[in-house]
Amino acid sequence: MLLPHLNERQRRLALATEARLLGHGGVRAVAHAAGVSETTIRRGVFELEAGEEPLPDGRAREPGGGRRHVELCDQCLVPALLALVEPDERGDPESPLRWTTKSLRRLAEELTRQGHPVSAPTVGRLLKANGFSLQANAKTLEGKQHPDRDAQFHYLNAQVRKHQGAGEPVISVDTKKREQLGRLPNAGRQWRPKGEPIEVEDHSFFFSGPEVEHAIPYGIYDLTADLGWVNVGVDHDTSAFAVESIRRWWRARGRRDYPHATRLLITADAGGSNSCRYRLWKAELGELAAETGLAITVCHFPPGTSKWNKIEHRLFSHVTMNWRGRPLTSHEVVVNTIASTRTRTGLRVQAQLDTGSYPLGVSVSKQRMDALPIEHHRAHSAWNYTIQPHPLRPCPAPPPATTEPVEPADPRRRRASTLRKLSDPRLTGMTQPQLDQLAHDLAPAQAARAQQRHCEQRGGRRRRARGNLRHRPLLDDPARLLVTVLYQRQICSQHTLSDLLEINPTSIGLAIAETAELLQQFGHRVTASTLCFPDAAAVRRFLATGAEPTARTQAFTTLSDPILTGMSRDELRDMIDRLSCLQAAQAERRHYQRRGGPRLPGTRAGVFRQKITDDERVLAAILYQRRVCTRQVLADLFEVSPRTIGDALLHLRPLLEHDRYVTLPVATRHSSAAALLQSIKPADTPEPPG
Repeated sequence: MLLPHLNERQRRLALATEARLLGHGGVRAVAHAAGVSETTIRRGVFELEAGEEPLPDGRAREPGGGRRHVELCDQCLVPALLALVEPDERGDPESPLRWTTKSLRRLAEELTRQGHPVSAPTVGRLLKANGFSLQANAKTLEGKQHPDRDAQFHYLNAQVRKHQGAGEPVISVDTKKREQLGRLPNAGRQWRPKGEPIEVEDHSFFFSGPEVEHAIPYGIYDLTADLGWVNVGVDHDTSAFAVESIRRWWRARGRRDYPHATRLLITADAGGSNSCRYRLWKAELGELAAETGLAITVCHFPPGTSKWNKIEHRLFSHVTMNWRGRPLTSHEVVVNTIASTRTRTGLRVQAQLDTGSYPLGVSVSKQRMDALPIEHHRAHSAWNYTIQPHPLRPCPAPPPATTEPVEPADPRRRRASTLRKLSDPRLTGMTQPQLDQLAHDLAPAQAARAQQRHCEQRGGRRRRARGNLRHRPLLDDPARLLVTVLYQRQICSQHTLSDLLEINPTSIGLAIAETAELLQQFGHRVTASTLCFPDAAAVRRFLATGAEPTARTQAFTTLSDPILTGMSRDELRDMIDRLSCLQAAQAERRHYQRRGGPRLPGTRAGVFRQKITDDERVLAAILYQRRVCTRQVLADLFEVSPRTIGDALLHLRPLLEHDRYVTLPVATRHSSAAALLQSIKPADTPEPPG
């Protein structure tokens, strides 16, 4: 009954004790009764009589017992193992496990195949004995560092100490990763009843597309008070959303914690919605400074150093640990989970849901940016600047009262007012009823194209009923049509339209490309205008006073005089109309050769602004073939380079031959633009009598 509960040494000593108690013949009697060897019992007797100390707990034999280690029997085992684990440094670079996972089991199988039979636990013991351990990748390589990186860190630290010493608020801001809402897996584990884990979706493509709800946490961390504020947005992570988050923090916490504050220091990354390059970020901060009366100083971290931002490891890391293993199924779950974040060092966090609309594509005009009271620091001015709550220079005296309406302060109302002005018939080339009728005819196709675009973004059909839109687009369908007409008439560039409407040039370009394709499908041809505005100020000046931008607007009318062309204006217009299709086909063939293939889907077809119009190309070719003037004179009259005129002449020569145009040279060839203009008799000059 006792022997099965003892180990090898204990059984030997127990049997030896019984044999000694029996006296002479006891060894043989115990061996026969227990069924063991007499040698084993005698060995136990010798150990008892020797009086040795008991072995340590857990040992049944003296050290050195058992088989020899496999690495002692096989001297080539350890080198072979190291060659598999570190092929680049210690072993063969052609190792069979170079591009596979080096698990203990796989290493043992490969060593056995090479003639070194070994088990997986033995491989683990050998690796530990040779200084190996399981390690993850270390994020230490930062690539090329900015030359002013260290200096900016010192300057930023000095600014923080200066503001904290004066009792002024210092905050660190950043946007946390966008989180999709739904029963999606979240990293980490939490305590649950055994066998009852939270069930989540095994695929996330059901939660993709523009209609899926998501949460955008924008954090504000108070470095002095160790307090966090998180504004959870539901729309887009834009500069307007970032500044609105700071505004909400100031109203809820900042003005209460710092009632006598006159300055605010913001430390932020150099990219994202609070990028140092974004005009909208600085313009919105200017409005916040004017609203709060604070001088807002912003110090950006150098590019590639966002992990040094305090908010990353003092706020966002604790928020991530707090919601580990918990699916973020609704905005309420996100807000409450963030607000319940606590640390033993005293961190407290407040969270609020922001259902406001922050559309993409909003820009800031150059005029508005120039009026911003911003003061760049002498040290690293691109990263450090202060926005005053009032203009840096005294405001000039107000102008006398005029009948001109005051521009509205709201960006959307200001954009609507600008669109009404841009629908001027002088710019669009059509009356307002004609423009409205074209917009009415194009509306169904625009709506269908918008649905197709949304389907492509979703990656399939709509999976739920369409809800209420959180915001209206920056450009509705009539506005997209108006912008396209203005651009195709070559009134101004996309950057000028962006400056006028305060919309990103990329959004302007996409709207023009999509609407131009629909206009082409409907067969509506937009003729180029003689008006050409270099910037937004020229457009505003024209709409206010009617002043034309440059003398080039009259160049076509002046140079199409029958004295120069040798034909009437009606005959010139008929020729231009006949050559228009040939010019378009020639341009498309030329672009095809440059691309080396057909146009890719989604590219902007035929909406790029030309330096001179097709009508001006035909007129220049006629004047040059009639030897009216030189290429340089034509370049001066049309305000382009001689190379542009040369390309136009090269492309128009075969078209004029195809149209069977007969050249009739003039008697005098003018060597300057002034001489050519003086040779033209004004149309309103009466003929002399007789």
